[in-house]
Amino acid sequence: MWHWAILLLLVGVPVFFAVRSARQSSQNPEDLEGFGGWLMLLAIGQSLSPLRTLVELARSIKTYQELTTMPNGGLAILGEGALNLAFLVLQLVVLVSMLRRSRRFPQLFICQWFAIPLLFILDTVWISTILSVPVNQLLAGNALVPPLASFALTGLWAAYVYRSVRVRNTFGGDTAAIQAATFS
Repeated sequence: MWHWAILLLLVGVPVFFAVRSARQSSQNPEDLEGFGGWLMLLAIGQSLSPLRTLVELARSIKTYQELTTMPNGGLAILGEGALNLAFLVLQLVVLVSMLRRSRRFPQLFICQWFAIPLLFILDTVWISTILSVPVNQLLAGNALVPPLASFALTGLWAAYVYRSVRVRNTFGGDTAAIQAATFS
């Protein structure tokens, strides 16, 4: 029962504030600034993303323990760990730039979006090469579903970051949106 209450708080509270903010929205685009509306949901998601990466690393410990018995297993673990650590650092950099309201946030968020499939491809190639496992065996079952879902969801948020007046006003005016558009 508690997990449903926590889920309700994590989803319900931001949705409540987003709906309330949408009802109170001003007709003046210059008034749309700061963390409110949909940007609040993005901020919550971006704040939780490093924690999600750490949870996924913790879940992988059992798999890593199994890999240590295989030839080159330690090297596979080090490579995958380095990739995940690099992604975690990128998530933290994006989070800090968002909290500081940096002009670079839209660019960094789009970099983070492109890093999702890149990380998956590099990880798959690394494990396939080091452990001599065919790629189609690594991609068996539902292995593609989580990265594709993550890429699609982040893509929706990237479109929001690119188009939103609130994002443009919060992260440095017109230049931030223009930089994000030219970067992608």
